[in-house]
Amino acid sequence: MRITDLMIKETMIMDLQATTKDGAIEELIASLEASGRINDRALFKEMIYKREAESSTGIGGGIAMPHAKTKAVNEATVVFAKSSKGVEFESLDGEPAKVFFMIAAPEGAANTHLRTLAALSRLLIDTDFIDKLMKTQTPEEVSGLFDAKQAEEEAAKEAKEAKKEAAKAQQTPGVIVGNPNSDEFVVAVTACPTGIAHTFMAEDALIKKATEMGVNIRVETNGSEGAQNVLTADEIRRAKGVIVAADKKVEMARFDGKPVLQRPVSDGIRKPEELIRKALNGDAPIYRSEGKGNAEETKAEKISVGSKIYKDLMNGISHMLPFVVGGGILLAISFLFEQMAGAENPIVKLLQTIGGGTGAFHFLIPILAGFIAMSIGDRPALMPGMVGGLMAVNSNAGFLGGLAAGFMAGYVVILLRKALAGLPKALDGLKPILLYPVFGLLITGAIMFYLFDPIFGGINTWLVNVLNNLGTGNAVILGLILGGMMSIDMGGPFNKAAYAFSIGVFTSSGNTNGAMMAAVMAGGMVPPLAIALASTFFKNKFTEQERKSGLTNYVLGLSFITEGAIPFAAADPLRVLTSCIVGSAIAGGLTQFWKINLPAPHGGIFVAALANHALLFLLAVAIGSVISALILGLWKKTLEAK
Repeated sequence: MRITDLMIKETMIMDLQATTKDGAIEELIASLEASGRINDRALFKEMIYKREAESSTGIGGGIAMPHAKTKAVNEATVVFAKSSKGVEFESLDGEPAKVFFMIAAPEGAANTHLRTLAALSRLLIDTDFIDKLMKTQTPEEVSGLFDAKQAEEEAAKEAKEAKKEAAKAQQTPGVIVGNPNSDEFVVAVTACPTGIAHTFMAEDALIKKATEMGVNIRVETNGSEGAQNVLTADEIRRAKGVIVAADKKVEMARFDGKPVLQRPVSDGIRKPEELIRKALNGDAPIYRSEGKGNAEETKAEKISVGSKIYKDLMNGISHMLPFVVGGGILLAISFLFEQMAGAENPIVKLLQTIGGGTGAFHFLIPILAGFIAMSIGDRPALMPGMVGGLMAVNSNAGFLGGLAAGFMAGYVVILLRKALAGLPKALDGLKPILLYPVFGLLITGAIMFYLFDPIFGGINTWLVNVLNNLGTGNAVILGLILGGMMSIDMGGPFNKAAYAFSIGVFTSSGNTNGAMMAAVMAGGMVPPLAIALASTFFKNKFTEQERKSGLTNYVLGLSFITEGAIPFAAADPLRVLTSCIVGSAIAGGLTQFWKINLPAPHGGIFVAALANHALLFLLAVAIGSVISALILGLWKKTLEAK
């Protein structure tokens, strides 16, 4: 397939009028919509901004490649556009973007489409080609330039394949890109979350620079089609260093004992020479799989203690959340049935068994503890962490005990690795299957039984009693804080910390104390509802597309999906975040002022009937949403004044 089969002339914009990043994205999306290539503009825009939130697609060199893979796309399409003035696109090199490629890929994109998009990405590494693109005046010139360039690339590829076949015929090792007379050899892996652009641009940049430097290189890509050109064990063994330019998880255990340089995929595009030199010189930490630790601390790229703790904690919470949501919704439904049919109803018993204390909710703390431990000590720490978490549940140490169990189990395994490092190599095979499990479980279990369970059991009982007996003033302050935290980063660390705290109180009290849950749920419902209200009643402050997107936030807000407000917060963070924090804090505080208890960890309006004061809960959400909407609507500038 030719690149120009996806880059249709009807969508090209030869003189982009936008002067801002948001404006450029709007103009490019409008071209897609006008040509019938997308079926849901709001969803497509949301996915574009979700990708931008991970890292800017302004890759530097005057190029921007906003892209998304979503069911909102009818047919794989690339919108080409160029701007004579340039647009500030938050590019990685700080320079304005002048050439734009908006890539729209459907969820079930065919492999031929994905390969074509990868080919497009590789072409954009050629600065001479970009210069020629900037000089084009018509869509026909753009298409002709791409067709000629792709034909040239395909001819070069055929020549390379012929060379490989000749090498095989002579029974020589597989051809490696670079200088065959050099013993300088590195391997690399490139990957980005979407897997249709940056992955292949980083691959091409590394190969091109290695060729210039006379260095042999093999690059594995982890794109939308999965891993391609997978590195062999022999290639990894022979390599002087490994480059992992990736923004998503890749298989790392195979690099055990090698110097591994882990960087964002954007560095593979922008800094290929730096990465190759560091890999050749061994200027990278020695990677140890399964939590073996770093053998060269002085060369490791340091991260702060706080960042490490947060990463480990989020690993536990992210794995726990499906149990919270799935079990919580089933519990909420069971409560509704119980009010109508009684506690002995078979459906009520079934739902409570599946979702409650002997079902999904029984796993919350063990899963949390196990995956915190795994983040620290890798797979050998998973089992001790989960058992420690289960012991916390059984001893009433609860959520706090589970946190302690997870961190302790992870570091116990790391200490075991160091303690057993001096054993004969003949015993290495016994470590993961016998020594780490037995001693890791014994040490973790003993510390939990004799120390952590009694301590955290007491703390947990005290905390629940304090929360149950909070005076109105203190309860309101706590509600204000928890509600506001839900809007600070809308799904980020503050949001997750507030939610985790409320879940801890909820589970520790036997699912009866839902006061904190009410504050958190109200605070999380406010941002999308406030956006929806503001875009409805202050129409002159929002574009037509923003108003359409605002309508979907009614549903998201009522469903307790805070993330619906993220695209608006990304476009105007000061006004949106400030107004939402104020309204969320007020909503959270009101739930405590009115002593609202909501015994369900998820569901929004669909579980509101379970609250002891359902109408007051909905009123708290409504008041917070209206206040946020008014602040945002009055503060935001009209479109004409922007």
